[in-house]
Amino acid sequence: MTDGGSRASVKFDAVQKSFGSVKVLEEFNLEVEPGEFLVLLGASGSGKTTALRILSGLETPSAGRVYIGERDVTEVLPKYRDISMVFQSYALYPHKTVAENIGFPLKVRKLDKQAIDSAILDAAKQVQLEGLLERFPRELSGGQRQRVALARAIIRRPSVFLMDEPLSNLDAKLRGHMRAELKHMQGTLGITTIYVTHDQIEAMTLAHRVAVLEKGILQQLATPAEIYNNPANLFVAQFIGSPAMNVIHGAQEGAHFLTNGSKVKTKVEGQVAKAVAGVRPEDCSVAAPDKGTINGQIYTTELIGDHTLVTVNWGEDQIVVKAHKEFDGKQGDEVGVVLPPENLFIFDQTTGERVR
Repeated sequence: MTDGGSRASVKFDAVQKSFGSVKVLEEFNLEVEPGEFLVLLGASGSGKTTALRILSGLETPSAGRVYIGERDVTEVLPKYRDISMVFQSYALYPHKTVAENIGFPLKVRKLDKQAIDSAILDAAKQVQLEGLLERFPRELSGGQRQRVALARAIIRRPSVFLMDEPLSNLDAKLRGHMRAELKHMQGTLGITTIYVTHDQIEAMTLAHRVAVLEKGILQQLATPAEIYNNPANLFVAQFIGSPAMNVIHGAQEGAHFLTNGSKVKTKVEGQVAKAVAGVRPEDCSVAAPDKGTINGQIYTTELIGDHTLVTVNWGEDQIVVKAHKEFDGKQGDEVGVVLPPENLFIFDQTTGERVR
């Protein structure tokens, strides 16, 4: 099996990209460590796929430079960048067997047959396909086809793996299985991997670090835990988490958040006329009406299995609370909701910035 640099760093240096008058990436700066699994996370139109295509050489930046290791690859053709790409569409050759699809990158390099055959078997074993080498893509399930695409990327041992939503065509159960496979494989091979997704669960479970993009601007770059527990702004806070973070509208006055006539203690101090308090569903709890920070009526309850999600009306807002699976409140019941000050984030509604 050929051995590339296998642990290259990647750097975007003030990269910009516009299509006509539309700015897709603005002053994008990002450094990826050798061997790191970095996820670019954002909604469609956030610029994440454009960043990946610029790194692969399929798009040219309007400004800025791109480096793989020490090498400036901004003007270098894709085939000379020592990268492998895996797309959501698999892009397999229908008339070639699994073995021929996997071995194609080495055949192009005209390596001898014995070396290619041994490399094919090696790559196939890593994605558990060794028993299917003689089959054609049409005889495979979606998950098996995606594994063929992965094996074809692995066989080249590139400096960098680029993956664009590779699991989005799979059903939920298979996606969970393939996430575990991918994480294990990347950990074993240690190849620098940049992975694009709009799925925050993929980002949280796979990444060493997550880069959250919105409208072409990097919002936060941090570990999954840091992004979840310490979001930089309102966008990141609402984008990460399932169910999403609760947002309650009001005003911040000193060390209190004022909302619908109630005064809620906070750990931060400030003066913000239009503020938003954010709190995660698992950090709130349901209490008797006289024991809560605020009181509201139950809008709905949903038993998820190991917990019940209780949605409580609060003025124009709704607060979702992760309650015990035995919770038996009914629609319309009056309940208290406990909002611990240490778990409340305060944001400026106008700018989206966090009040610290």
